Amino acid sequence: MGRIMRIFALSMVFVCCFAVCNASAFRMGDQGSEVAEIQGQLASLGYDVAADGDFGPATVEAVKSFQSSHGLNADGLVGPSTYSALMGREMPQVSRSFNSVSRRIVANSMNYIGVPYVFGGTSPSGFDCSGYVRYVFASAGIYLPRTADAQYEVGMPVSRGELIPGDLVFFSTYDYGASHVGIYLGDGAFINASSSRGVAIDNLDGGYWGACYIGARRIL
Repeated sequence: MGRIMRIFALSMVFVCCFAVCNASAFRMGDQGSEVAEIQGQLASLGYDVAADGDFGPATVEAVKSFQSSHGLNADGLVGPSTYSALMGREMPQVSRSFNSVSRRIVANSMNYIGVPYVFGGTSPSGFDCSGYVRYVFASAGIYLPRTADAQYEVGMPVSRGELIPGDLVFFSTYDYGASHVGIYLGDGAFINASSSRGVAIDNLDGGYWGACYIGARRIL
């Protein structure tokens, strides 16, 4: 239990540091008056979003729709190009003290340690790998595809050296391509629903998982 708590504490530090240092766009989990202003402009253009200052899933979808209609990369992030097209002015410096969604996902992932592995399982009575990841993300209002290979097509690719807590890590195990998925926690650790141990924390570096690792995706 001591190691689990240490990994959890480190993951919270990494989430906070990343949120401060990599603030190049408004994104899921951001809050405040600047987010409310973006939402208000989207609403004035007819998009179905409330100007509540909370950058949640509805805002992501509205941003994606706006981006698609303006020939921009539909990633749901309000970076300089999207901000300029939407607001008609240069984007201000983005600052945030934390990414609340990443923090919530990492915290929620820990609640199911010890839940047994069940092939096709999608609930706390039993999970398979992708069912577990989907369930944890859904608890934070983010809905992922059902299978590991489909989840591998979502979000943005992330290199091994740029992983932060909340990223999805993928492995090629029983089948070619992405056949297993977990949630990165930081310090080389990830949490997953494995067929041998159920929901547990494992090491990404070396050993079986290191040999099977094929890549990562950032959803948040």
